Formats: sequence, C-alpha cells, structure tokens
Amino acid sequence: MKVLYWTQRFWPHIGGVEVHASRFLPEMVRRGHEFRVITSPGGRDLPPFQEVEGIPVHRFRFEEAFQKKDPGLMAHLRREVGALKQSFQPDLVHLHLTDPSVIFHLMTRHLHPCPTLLSLRVSLEGDLQRPDSLMVRSLTAADWITGNTVSVLGTVHQQLPDTLARSSVILNALDPPASAPPPLPWDPPVLLLLGRLVPEKGFDVALRALPAIVPHHPGLQVVVAGDGPSRPELQAIAQELGLGDRVRFLGWVDPQAVPGLINTATLVVVPSRWKEAFGIVALQAAQQARPVVASRVGGLPEVVLHDETGLLVEREDPEALARAVLRLLADPELTRRLGEEGRRRAAEQFSWTAHLDDFCKLYGQLAG
Repeated sequence: MKVLYWTQRFWPHIGGVEVHASRFLPEMVRRGHEFRVITSPGGRDLPPFQEVEGIPVHRFRFEEAFQKKDPGLMAHLRREVGALKQSFQPDLVHLHLTDPSVIFHLMTRHLHPCPTLLSLRVSLEGDLQRPDSLMVRSLTAADWITGNTVSVLGTVHQQLPDTLARSSVILNALDPPASAPPPLPWDPPVLLLLGRLVPEKGFDVALRALPAIVPHHPGLQVVVAGDGPSRPELQAIAQELGLGDRVRFLGWVDPQAVPGLINTATLVVVPSRWKEAFGIVALQAAQQARPVVASRVGGLPEVVLHDETGLLVEREDPEALARAVLRLLADPELTRRLGEEGRRRAAEQFSWTAHLDDFCKLYGQLAG
C-alpha cells in the first residue's frame, strides 16, 4: 500500500512525533507498505528532498509561506503538493499534525482522491471552539481519526459528535527496556520529577508537598530532571521551603539516559496541572517497575491505574499528593507490587507489535 505520511516535523528534528516516526515508518515498510513523507524544514537549513533510511522525504516551505503571507509561494506549494500526489498516487494520506500546513492537503484532495487518516497525540480543547477553524475542517474531512488515549478522542467527540463513528484509540508504543529493572531503592528513598520545567507540568505542586513528607522520611531525596523556563522559580521554591539540600536539579537529560535515571528512583511523581494527552514519563516509569503518583487529568488515568499501577490525586493539591507519596513510602510491599503490575501492563498493552498491528489493520480497512 502507498501511504503519504504528512507531519509538521521530521528527522533530524527530535520530538514525540519524530521519534515515533523514526521507528514506525521502517517497521511499516518491512510489513510491505511504501511511504513518502511530506514535512517542512522547520527553520533549519535542510534539503527539499532526501531519502532517510530509504524513505523519500519532501520538505516544503509551509511555515515560510504563512509567516511571509506570500500568495505566490502558497500557490507554488499548492501546485507542488498536488503534483506529488498525482505522481505518487497514494492509497492513503496519513496526517500527523495540527498545524496550518494541513490546508495544502485539503486544497489538493480533488487532484488525487483517497482516504485521509488523521492521528492525534495532543488535546485539542482550545482548537475546536470555532466551527470554521482549520482543525475542525480537518477533523470533518478525515475519513478516520485515531487518538493515543480515550481522553484525546473524548474532547473531539464532545465538540464534534459525528466523529464518534469514525474514530478509534491506538495506544502509544514504547520499546521495552534492555534489561530487567533493579529493586526499588529505600536507603534513602528517591522521588523523581522528570520532564520540561514549565508551569503546565506542576512540579511546583510536588515541591510544595514535600514539607508534609520530609518529617516522616528525613533521608528523602528528590531529583528534578529536565530544563525549561520554570527552573529558576522551582529552585527558588526549594530554597524557600528549606529543601535546598535534598532537591537536586539535573538539567537536561539525554533520552538514552532516561531509563537508567528512572531506575534510581523509588517512585515517580507526575503532578501535571494541564490535560496531558498521554503522559510518556508515566509509561517509562511503569516499564522500569516504578509506581507513579500522578494527577487525575487528561490521559494520565489511562496510563496510571489507581491502586493498580500507582496512585492518582487531584491536580493542584499538594496535600493530596503528600498523602499519596506517604502511603507508598510507608508500605514497601505495596510500592513494589504496584510497580510490578505497571511493568506487566506496559509490556502487554503498549508494545510495538500491537501498535503496528492496529495501524496495519486500519490502513487495510480504509484503503481496502
């Protein structure tokens, strides 16, 4: 099957969709599918065409056209995209984006009619308020929509009820760890906060929960891994609360080092205050048999099952977060059991085999 794979960014850019594509496309090629990628340079000096692992990648200057409001360039891009569709003759167009470049797909659909699959990996709450918005138009035009969680699709279904009959959940996939995780460390116990240091992640909530935890566990250590604009504020909060000697800020961590870092933790805290579409850190923790204390928001309850693989608390509630952490630290056997169940479930439900099988089946149904 020929598939035109459309994404805002592609290698050498690094992000969730890009990392997924680097594994997804070669695996799908091995299963007999043929791909061409449509993307943009993303502000970098990249060639308009190259092959990446044998897959043709076409980079169009979509962002430049929008930034400059250049009608001549827009008309040129429309012709180029249309020509590519007519020459490649795809059986399916697979969109992995919510950026304005999708307009070029909508404007050229008539040149080569074929089914459109739109895959969502982010919550679209704010993008669906206007019926004439590009996102609503894209969802309305799609023959099928996938979301990586029930939460992501739930937002779409609420605003656009007609999409309920043409959508499904295909869970994210993550490579299994190279080796079995070590036992949980208890001397001292270690809490890990991992992610971008931005207000949405709620790391300040976790820090404000610590004064209620530390008296019960004086040796407790806290590791904050990641970087971002909130780092100075978070460091100031730690100092203000008298936690400077027990909270370590590691800064940016190489993705390859993340599993090893998680293995140093007793449990992982994901205190998000916004609707995480999925919560990849929670899944990474589960793979390493580390229980997770997370906010009950977005897709996190689909990754962290309360009292089964971790504990869920209301967002913006340091007291509830402290109680959950204390419950686990007071019961090593419960903590171990939740971690092991998380690891088992991660291997069973978030495998690449299941992920690829689901997309192969859907491709066949749409283009069959």
